[in-house]
Amino acid sequence: MYEIKKQIYLDLTKNQKSALCNFLRALVKKSPELSVDEIFEKFIEDERYYLEINASRFEFLADIIDDEKFIADTKLFLKECRKYYDYKKKQEPIIQANKEFEKKKRKFLQEVKMSKELPTKKQLYYYEKLCKKYNLEKKELASKLDARNEIDRIITEHASNAHIEIPEE
Repeated sequence: MYEIKKQIYLDLTKNQKSALCNFLRALVKKSPELSVDEIFEKFIEDERYYLEINASRFEFLADIIDDEKFIADTKLFLKECRKYYDYKKKQEPIIQANKEFEKKKRKFLQEVKMSKELPTKKQLYYYEKLCKKYNLEKKELASKLDARNEIDRIITEHASNAHIEIPEE
């Protein structure tokens, strides 16, 4: 798509070309159910309408909207945009799988790091308070990971047993 962009709309300024290409790309992205020709027809129809009422964002198109070179360039760019978005849609499952893999990898690496660090004072304090509250025997916690796992175990074990009764009125 970016190589095609260099070859089209050679008579427009850099800003005009950029604005037009961004608008066309957004049109293709917004309407994946329409064909390239339908998108082109809709674009031309809308632009003619806006040019008639003097409210066009692309006033420079007034002179070239019926030009064969402009029509060919526009259709070529719309086709490239369609290819780009279709390819991106096909890549979505692969991208999601990579994100899931990276998430699992980060979690694993975090746990490896935690297993090598000593537990924090807050973790030890919280663990002691939990043991005292539930009358449990304290264990020696060797790492942050051990502390986290032990605290989680105590909370889940006792959270299912401890339920709060709410008096009905």
